[in-house]
Amino acid sequence: MASTLLSARDLQFLLYEWLDVEALTRRPRYADHSKETFDGALELAERVATDHFAPHNKLNDANEPRFDGERVHVNPEAKKALEVYAETGLSSIAMDASVGGDQIPRVVFSACNAYFQAANLGTFAYASLTNGNASLLLAHGSPEQVDTFVHPMVEGRFTGTMCLSEPQAGSSLSDITTRAEPAGDGTYRLFGNKMWISGGDHELTENIVHLVLAKIPGGPPGVKGISLFIVPKYLVEADGTLGERNDVVPAGLNHKMGYRGTVNTLLNFGEGKHTPGGAPGAVGYLVGEPHQGLRQMFHMMDGARIGVGAGAMAVGYTGYLKSLAYTRERLQGRPLGAKDPAQPQVPITEHTDVRRMLLAQKSYVEGALALVLYCARLVDDKASAESPEESERARLLLDVLTPIVKSWPSQWCLEANSLAIQVHGGYGYTREYDVEQHYRDNRLNAIHEGTHGIQALDLLGRKAVLDGGARLTLLVETARTTVAAARALGGVEAEYAQLLDAALTRTTEAATAAWSEGDPAVALANATPYMEAVGHVVVAWLWLEQLLAAHGKDGDFYEGKRAAAAYFFRHELPRTGPQFDLVSSGERTVLDVSTDVL
Repeated sequence: MASTLLSARDLQFLLYEWLDVEALTRRPRYADHSKETFDGALELAERVATDHFAPHNKLNDANEPRFDGERVHVNPEAKKALEVYAETGLSSIAMDASVGGDQIPRVVFSACNAYFQAANLGTFAYASLTNGNASLLLAHGSPEQVDTFVHPMVEGRFTGTMCLSEPQAGSSLSDITTRAEPAGDGTYRLFGNKMWISGGDHELTENIVHLVLAKIPGGPPGVKGISLFIVPKYLVEADGTLGERNDVVPAGLNHKMGYRGTVNTLLNFGEGKHTPGGAPGAVGYLVGEPHQGLRQMFHMMDGARIGVGAGAMAVGYTGYLKSLAYTRERLQGRPLGAKDPAQPQVPITEHTDVRRMLLAQKSYVEGALALVLYCARLVDDKASAESPEESERARLLLDVLTPIVKSWPSQWCLEANSLAIQVHGGYGYTREYDVEQHYRDNRLNAIHEGTHGIQALDLLGRKAVLDGGARLTLLVETARTTVAAARALGGVEAEYAQLLDAALTRTTEAATAAWSEGDPAVALANATPYMEAVGHVVVAWLWLEQLLAAHGKDGDFYEGKRAAAAYFFRHELPRTGPQFDLVSSGERTVLDVSTDVL
């Protein structure tokens, strides 16, 4: 029976027939790998996700973590699943060999992780955060910090978090007030509060490694004065054993509409509940140089943004597969024109509007999977390209695509989940069917790691204009190579190439028009419709890429690709016209409206 988590056939197509991940094995970083090791990892991921993560997804939702004032209690099934994930080596396969990893390409690792994200976002979040934490410390930590904290995370004995937001600051990190006072022995003592900390406290692992943004007194104001600190739940002795409990404790849990399996906390640092070494404050270790914390944290945040997009995709994808399976079994109604009530009812896939909803879901989730894997391949190219020029090209493309890969799946795969509920009819919004939970889980992804609006400001306010628009220009030029290849084929591919080429022209024209007055307030008033339009253009480009990879190949799978591409170009890409019109016109309604009338 085919999995309803993801389509293994789609992954095979995208990885091998489109992205040619086998070619990565010719690079030194990935020379120990082959298609066989890639397939082995994917098969293992599907099995572990199916057997150990999916079975307690609904349990996580029904029995969320609880705090008794001293300890946070999490379902034991989550602990067991994470132990299996670590024991099988799946947690470390993409990490550097220097810390015990296997250095598998990030694009294959992302495909593996998608199974876990589809199976159980709540439990897998602990592993995902830990991987990002360890990657940041590998890039910016000292050798001692890597030995002390990264190795145990790679082994699955420690988990990691990121602590940015504060109750009074939210996403405005320049306004954080957590302070880090030098202790005189090379360490710091931290005082303050952090809000919305996923994985902030639990007993799933031996220790928790918090990466905390704080300000050293006397430093520059605003974001320029932010530094980054390691603050472990338990101090670690020189021999690697655990020492005293650090003064970082949960004040309470946040109870969310979805992702309920992931502990989400308000953390207090230095409130005096514990006094390691007999001194007040939570012991912290500076990462790198002072006042570089935000730049360092972006190493984890940008990876997390791709991860959020991947999670949104995966939850949308599994919802699509479950609704597809339901429509093939559910009998209801008769074909249009059938007058005899004695005729048997038909599967609801026979109804045109149901096919519309399925095709829309397919175009969103398979387009989003292509986007996620393309960005993961860029991470590999950035790290392992054979020339500095190729690496820089990958860096620039990834830079401009990061806000899109975070936000587009978070918006449109949520829409896929909404359609999955609709396909189920009245059953869809009951808890007996998974699609109800999938919708709630996915709704959080528009907020995670920078809201939809923040990503829009990043795209139009920074990525589209930095260095004379070099990133946006490169994106458009890259997509136009696909346009040229599709035109050469003729037929429907050439038709879609023409539509995409026109949309690419509007992508650059709208950005130029938005900034024509040189006033950021005017330029960014319509940043969100700009990002939504460009996201659709990017996904249309990747659908055209998939069509090229499927060209001349027969069978239901490839016909499905062609049908989804047709839907996207004929039903979805036209949405971008009015959005680009709005941006180009400098429309000021949202800028000029008085807050008194809202």
